[in-house]
Amino acid sequence: MATPQETVRPEVRPWPALWALVLGFFMILVDSTIVSVATPAILNDLDTDVGNVLWVTSAYLLAYAVPLLVTGRLGDRVGPKKVYLTGLALFTMASVWCGFTTTIGMLIVARVFQGLGASMMTPQTMAVITRIFPPDQRGRAMSLWGATAGVATLVGPILGGVLVDGLGWQWIFFVNAPVGVVGFVLAMRLVPNLETHPHRFDLIGVALSTVGLFCLVFGIQEGQKYDWGQIKGPISVWSLIITGLVLLAAFVVWQSRNRGEPLLPLGLFKDRNFSLANIAITTVGFAITAMAFPLMLYAQAVRGLSPTKAALLLVPMAVISGALAPFVGRLVDRTPPRFIAGFGLLCCSVSMFWLSQVIEPDLPIWELLLPIALLGVANGFMWAPIGSTATRNLPMHQAGAGAGVYNTTRQVGAVLGSAGIAVLIESRLAHNLPSMPGGAPAGQGAVAGGKLPEAVVQGFSDSMAQSLILPGVVLLIGLVAALLFAKPSHMARPTDVPGSSDLEGLRG
Repeated sequence: MATPQETVRPEVRPWPALWALVLGFFMILVDSTIVSVATPAILNDLDTDVGNVLWVTSAYLLAYAVPLLVTGRLGDRVGPKKVYLTGLALFTMASVWCGFTTTIGMLIVARVFQGLGASMMTPQTMAVITRIFPPDQRGRAMSLWGATAGVATLVGPILGGVLVDGLGWQWIFFVNAPVGVVGFVLAMRLVPNLETHPHRFDLIGVALSTVGLFCLVFGIQEGQKYDWGQIKGPISVWSLIITGLVLLAAFVVWQSRNRGEPLLPLGLFKDRNFSLANIAITTVGFAITAMAFPLMLYAQAVRGLSPTKAALLLVPMAVISGALAPFVGRLVDRTPPRFIAGFGLLCCSVSMFWLSQVIEPDLPIWELLLPIALLGVANGFMWAPIGSTATRNLPMHQAGAGAGVYNTTRQVGAVLGSAGIAVLIESRLAHNLPSMPGGAPAGQGAVAGGKLPEAVVQGFSDSMAQSLILPGVVLLIGLVAALLFAKPSHMARPTDVPGSSDLEGLRG
């Protein structure tokens, strides 16, 4: 039986299709980080606190991450183009809703719908790459996908700063409307209708994974706020965390015993590279999301920079990452990915530790830009080799499912990064800063009100620096995973790769 690649490749132009999908992918990833630079403005305008405003990002990431297993499978069943276009329409409309909100609660709700739209779009971009590019050319295509992911997470704060300063925080959401319309038209015209496959949906698996992940992340996020005690009545922080872990464990057990069609095809993890790539990308999602908050708060509250000037600190990252993308893409197709990804992850971890050591109230800006530039090198080398390693051996009929799993682990990492850094920031502020008159934490009022008073500058700066150690440590786990990548089959002799004759049939 012909594979989907063999059916569609003569009828499509892969690169125009990929560029059309990349536009929407870029937009939704920008929204994963764009709120970080607008945090002080939202705090002031909506009269809320740090814990609540961080949920503007966490709610988006959570709604983005949880449905990915379902939306990836949905793309296999009804076609990636249809699911992508539906998600893009939902995302664009929810963006406009975000801009018109006037309360923190409504903004969080609107961000949930934004996240749902994003969850429908992301797996389809990766599934299309897997299905229309042969394995030995997928590195270049994945390099574009990876560069989009890397640059978008860096451009988000820059674009956010310009919009917040010039037009107000609402415009970080309004700007998605015209981009969404253009992206919809391009995808409608250029993305092919690919062959579909019948799938059943695992409703028990959906329920277990959704509720489990929500309980876990909510417990971590709100732990510091409730002093790791009772939230309301019999509900405590630890009961939520434990419940989440138990439900997620039950989800894995159910997936292994489900004789129908499980939501999470555990068989995919028999491929060593797929499993290790998922570990690596989880740490990348964690670190990139986590590092933006302390860095932006330091730049604005300690250094007194405007949102635009604070975001411009990240220009070296975006420029270097984008410039490296074509070079890394060619490298990925002919060099074992463990070397490329390992180098990128090492650079990323070093940059986090470097920042944690040099951040001080009177640090010259040019010295701050050096570790930020190294972070750009890291982004240039991380995304493409990890993504291509994860998808290279995926069976065509499970391309959407595999892409859903990969993007779920990345987004779970981002959600935990957002939650974890919130806990650590609040803990460090409580430890390093004295109380203001009346007992209010010194850091809380300062973050909401602009530049800090001199009396608390050092303590706040130390808190942000210490927080950056967390993503640096987490990245070391990803580094170990990347160094264990096996050599891709197209770089080895057929006799060196078990089951290589089976893999040949997937190349098309």
